[in-house]
Amino acid sequence: MDDKSQIKIFAGSSSIDFVRKICQYLNIVPGKSETFHFQEGNIYVKIQENVREKDVYFVQTIGIDANDSFVELLFWIDAFKRSSANSVTVIIPYFSYAKADKKDEPRVSIRARVCADCIEAAGADRVIMIDLHSPQIQGFFKKPVDNLYAYPLLCGYIKSLAIPDLVIVSPDIGFAKNARKYASYLNVPTVICDKERKDHSEKAEVIEMFGDVRNKNALIVDDFTLTCGTLIDAARVLKMKGANNVYAMVTHSLLNEKGLKELERSHITKLITTDTVSNPAVHLSKKIKIISVAPLFAEAVKIIQNKESLSSLFDHLPEDLIKSCLEI
Repeated sequence: MDDKSQIKIFAGSSSIDFVRKICQYLNIVPGKSETFHFQEGNIYVKIQENVREKDVYFVQTIGIDANDSFVELLFWIDAFKRSSANSVTVIIPYFSYAKADKKDEPRVSIRARVCADCIEAAGADRVIMIDLHSPQIQGFFKKPVDNLYAYPLLCGYIKSLAIPDLVIVSPDIGFAKNARKYASYLNVPTVICDKERKDHSEKAEVIEMFGDVRNKNALIVDDFTLTCGTLIDAARVLKMKGANNVYAMVTHSLLNEKGLKELERSHITKLITTDTVSNPAVHLSKKIKIISVAPLFAEAVKIIQNKESLSSLFDHLPEDLIKSCLEI
């Protein structure tokens, strides 16, 4: 990085380990800060070093305890702006409210838009995310939003496994376009499921499958999982259709202990995910492989700081960057 003295990377309480990895990759020291939660739920934040005229990068994932994490994020942006930071770039590895991107039933809030308005009102100058559930959310912001992609890193790991007779499986029609990116990268066929979700219980049922999986090894791909329900149901149908081994791969994993127990009992051989969400529960399962995307965000910070183009991080990533992510 050309001028490390001008950059400061700070961690919110939901991304402390993630920031440690970013700073380790960049060979810099994380910014000093303090977050305190009072008994009644009130959140207090304080910057413990000078940020005047500095370019600040603040990292806070909005996943587990999403509401507290989001409010804390707003307070941090305000603190940096009031401390005369030159710029505040917000890095949100997982943005939970991205699922609420439209008014698809009467009398509901478009929560992603409300969050975008709040982030801008607090003073953010730029936002960086990865694998947004709805890419059009970038249009909710007037400030620049960069949406990175995890699939080149995840596919890099799949290539290292050398799985024969592989097919990529989209768990629903909505993710089919993204699934084809995985399939194109790995040069394998695509199979598409059709699922039905009847309510907000976070449960969906696979009702149809388009494509041949008999005697194939299947890899289900999706952007996130909360309960593993869709992945497990898709794996069940895949086995019924004659698939051999079934793997699953998601960018964001918010599995709790109940979901992990369901995963252990399922037909899924291995679940590959990333570290966008600090979720200690995922380390309890031998079925889960975690790949760090911290070096990818670190490269994004370097590129932005050097006023270069982020297009080099899309689609085909440098082999040394993929290697760094797989080694952490």
